[in-house]
Amino acid sequence: QVQLVESGGGLVQPGGSLRLSCAASGSIFSINDMGWYRQAPGKQRELVAVITSGRSTNYADSVKGRFTISRDNAKNTVYLQMNSLKPEDTAVYYCNADVKSYGSRGWYVTTYWGQGTQVTVSS
Repeated sequence: QVQLVESGGGLVQPGGSLRLSCAASGSIFSINDMGWYRQAPGKQRELVAVITSGRSTNYADSVKGRFTISRDNAKNTVYLQMNSLKPEDTAVYYCNADVKSYGSRGWYVTTYWGQGTQVTVSS
């Protein structure tokens, strides 16, 4: 079993910055893609950013130039640096990870999700 634990959310004024972290632990051989998603009240969960094991990145158009995703493979951790925050960035942010593990039936990949962390941008 694998757990993803997020941290770093909170209340920030428009124009401010926050850094989210998500650490994976448990039965992990390696991690392929890691990503951040968000869900605002009354809206569907949407992709914010994703990073591959080779550190290629992809961002939602709404956050390009303001958010930066990075990862530390030695720590099985993914980060999201959020700058120039806007009220429309307010949401619960979730991390996920595609984890490769070895079990009784051989190799397998499972997608895990964190519990979510609230980000509120308001004056």
